[in-house]
Amino acid sequence: MPHNNTNISVLEATGGDKVDESTHDEEPPRSLIRETLFVTVLCSSQLMTQAGLALSLVPLRIIGASFNTTNAGELSWYAASYSLTVGTFILIAGRLGDTFGHRLMFIIGFAWFSLWSLLGGIAIWSDQIFFDVCRAMQGIGPALLLPNSIAILGRTYRPGPRKNMVFSLFGATAPGGFSIGAVMSSLLAERVWWPWAYWVMAIACAGLALMGWLIIPRSPSDSSGEKDIPTMARLDIPGSLTGVTGLILVNFAWNQGPVVGWDVPYVYALLVVGVLMLGVFVYIELHSRCPLLPPSIFTTEVGWVLSCIATGWSSFGILVFYYFQFLEVIKGDTPLLASAKWSGVSVSGAIAAVTTGYLVSRIRPSLIMLMAMVAFTVGQILLATLPVNQTYWAQAFMITIITPWGMDMSFPSGTLVLSNSLPRQQQGVAASVVNTLVNYSISIGLGLAGTVERYVNSQDTLAGYRAASYMGTGLAGLGILTAGLYVILDHNKYNKASP
Repeated sequence: MPHNNTNISVLEATGGDKVDESTHDEEPPRSLIRETLFVTVLCSSQLMTQAGLALSLVPLRIIGASFNTTNAGELSWYAASYSLTVGTFILIAGRLGDTFGHRLMFIIGFAWFSLWSLLGGIAIWSDQIFFDVCRAMQGIGPALLLPNSIAILGRTYRPGPRKNMVFSLFGATAPGGFSIGAVMSSLLAERVWWPWAYWVMAIACAGLALMGWLIIPRSPSDSSGEKDIPTMARLDIPGSLTGVTGLILVNFAWNQGPVVGWDVPYVYALLVVGVLMLGVFVYIELHSRCPLLPPSIFTTEVGWVLSCIATGWSSFGILVFYYFQFLEVIKGDTPLLASAKWSGVSVSGAIAAVTTGYLVSRIRPSLIMLMAMVAFTVGQILLATLPVNQTYWAQAFMITIITPWGMDMSFPSGTLVLSNSLPRQQQGVAASVVNTLVNYSISIGLGLAGTVERYVNSQDTLAGYRAASYMGTGLAGLGILTAGLYVILDHNKYNKASP
């Protein structure tokens, strides 16, 4: 039943917990035109992040041909190196924004993204190792952009229906961004030259950096309440170094294992060292004056939300990768045709985002998470059972219509739960947690699927793809189980809290 009372809506959006009104300290632009520009520029960070992923994922084999390689393991790093740094450096990007200003980090993020996109295209005259490095360095740009964009929105809008809709619009740009990147990169790769996709990206990112400087208003210091603490202590340098190092090593090992085999000594050695570094990171965080991940973040509510996001988005990464592999390798579609077949996610995702913005203040977040996990699971089942000679409109099209509901219901609601429950000086941290988990889960999910594909059906490409999709189905199904338990516990908690 809809609630008209704003305070009730806020409680609904945060799972019934008390909201800290200090999450808000800015006013939205008074003019509708300026507010539209303000929200559009910030949402562009999500759009360009997903477009950047598509730049190499869709025209994968065209780029590989220019470097004289068809090795699947080498090709996978064109996208994996980008995802690795996006998922890893987000951990510290939010704290940098909280310390030095979210607006500044936003502008630097797009400027950095522009520079390494330019160099990514120039890599055509070098080799694929330099190209992989450029892709990894590109990913640092989105890592700076995502948490700081969300933090600016979190500081600008008070908890309630307006904030719910803005956060949902932010999530809605993800499927559209990937589609734009896929079509642009495929069209330029097939009809012109693939480096032009990177040069066009460089021009667009430079323009958005300028627009951010002109449109996003300056704000007071983001570290109020911590001015007595030295800057180096606020940055938590030991925690940052051990956390980032541990995440990189674990991510690298997890994605390199399916490529070279888990019996190769350096793979599991790096994995062990990475896990040990993460253990050191946890120890440092427990004793840090300003931990990157404050204990106050990890409430029961947040724990359930993050668990759902981890399972759902790990399955989503598998679906996107193998959807395009199925179309291009098994069915023989060109990258441009495969991109066209994927384009339905843009419309469906936009509808899902607006619907979520409406629902998030009217029903419990646990129910939204459950619906999102169901969407992820149905999409995976459709992909895992997709017949080779079936018409596109029977299952392949339905995958693009159903799957975005998982994305655009889980991400906005999860981000809102954390944003509304933390004070304004921790808005960057709140955004970092969700975005780190989303991007890292995608990478880990692909590592799991790649391992299954390699060892279960290494001699049959189609069977390998199906096995990987069943792995994704299992992860999404685990998400349904997790969300179902979350619904039951949340329902009991809400009933006890009601008079």
